Amino acid sequence: MTKRQTAKITWKDSGVPVAEQFDDPYFSLEDGLAETRHVFIEGNDLATRYCPGFQIAELGFGTGLNMLAAFIAWRAAGSPEGAGFTSLEAFPMEAADIERALQSFPEAYAVAGPFLTIWEQGARRFDLDGFTVEVIEGDARETIAAWDGKADAWFLDGFSPAKNPELWGEGLMRDVGRHTAPNGTFATYTAAGFVRRALDAAGFDVERVAGYGRKRHMSRGILRP
Repeated sequence: MTKRQTAKITWKDSGVPVAEQFDDPYFSLEDGLAETRHVFIEGNDLATRYCPGFQIAELGFGTGLNMLAAFIAWRAAGSPEGAGFTSLEAFPMEAADIERALQSFPEAYAVAGPFLTIWEQGARRFDLDGFTVEVIEGDARETIAAWDGKADAWFLDGFSPAKNPELWGEGLMRDVGRHTAPNGTFATYTAAGFVRRALDAAGFDVERVAGYGRKRHMSRGILRP
């Protein structure tokens, strides 16, 4: 049986966790929740698109901050029935590290209690007031092929493409395209040229738009008919 891999974490004085495997922080050194909302929530127009059965998929679960932001946005949209969130994560964080990281964001931390309890118990599929969450552990290049879902919106949130290129390659982006519902979208903080080209080749109309904070650009797109 393959030994379960977990994230190895170091901490900046600011309280930001850094993944030792990739030497990259998990979220913005400025305001990770605001960045998540700008990049993933607004980047996918979730406030206007949430509807019954709406499905989000993600590459890179990390601290769960994106999931909690999506959950908060889902509740603000009236909690449409059947919405769900699936994330692919190779190096899941321990519950204690997740809790420490989320304490930097009171709004997210305030709704994180049930998630943290479930995560500590080892469950990776759970329900938050009708918002279903599944975290699939393992290398996304392998696990995505076994996933039978299709996403209405993708959060592409791997570590920096320069440090974590395996999560941004053409093959994986093709699989992202294949697992996207008609009119589905993606958003990501990166504007790296090879990532945008891979997403274009995967079937998305890609645009470069204003990034968050000091980051000049990010990318978003919609699946071509």
